Amino acid sequence: MLAAASIDAATADYRLLLGRRPDGTSFQLANVRLDLRAPEDAAERLSALAFAVGDLEKARHLLQRRALPVTRAETNDKSRVLYIALEATHGVAMSVLARDPGMGTLSCSPLDSDDQASAVASLDHVVIRSRNPERAVALYAGRLGLSLRLDRTEPKWGARLLFFRCGDLIVEVAHDLEAGVGEGPDRLFGLSWRVPDVTRAHARLRAGGVDVSDIRAGRRPHTKVFTAKSHTAGVPTLMIGPDPRQSVPPPHPLAAG
Repeated sequence: MLAAASIDAATADYRLLLGRRPDGTSFQLANVRLDLRAPEDAAERLSALAFAVGDLEKARHLLQRRALPVTRAETNDKSRVLYIALEATHGVAMSVLARDPGMGTLSCSPLDSDDQASAVASLDHVVIRSRNPERAVALYAGRLGLSLRLDRTEPKWGARLLFFRCGDLIVEVAHDLEAGVGEGPDRLFGLSWRVPDVTRAHARLRAGGVDVSDIRAGRRPHTKVFTAKSHTAGVPTLMIGPDPRQSVPPPHPLAAG
């Protein structure tokens, strides 16, 4: 979920950014839904993370056994959403949603033009900043049950990066080496979107008035990336896709771009 000061403005910005038409204030991609909501304070930011499960009651039982207290949403349908206690997630708002068993394969929001190659197809990774990487491993791998695929300390980047697999996207936890280990809260930070054709996506956004960086090589082999510096409601945003000059297709997303 993304908190935006102006829902109308943010919806228009993300329509341009993603190249897709919204359903109200939500955008459905192949592996994630982005919901835009008004903030409780003045800050624009990523505000919450939700996981979809097939059996909500089974998930509730497992999370409670793993010391993650949950409460049911105060809605007319109280069986559909569970909120995990903020103190257990170190300040990152998280919920668990019941997946509709009759939904089958999710359909992406309609394209805003005929150029499918330049539109965002799915989410590659969501970035969380953490003061305590070992605490993050205990939460995301131990309690939430995500698969820890990579733990990399890179002094030249000034960071220790942890990659947790969730479906076909990555939850990336980044720790600032210079800041050192502390007990402060974690925070949702940024998003990296997958596009089929980086060059065409870059041209589409630049033509639409988005402030974008130059295209550069991604950290993951055989990828190209660029940064969107505007139209993101203040969320650090990266676009990633295959390098057209490479004959070898990019590997499954086990690392950040």
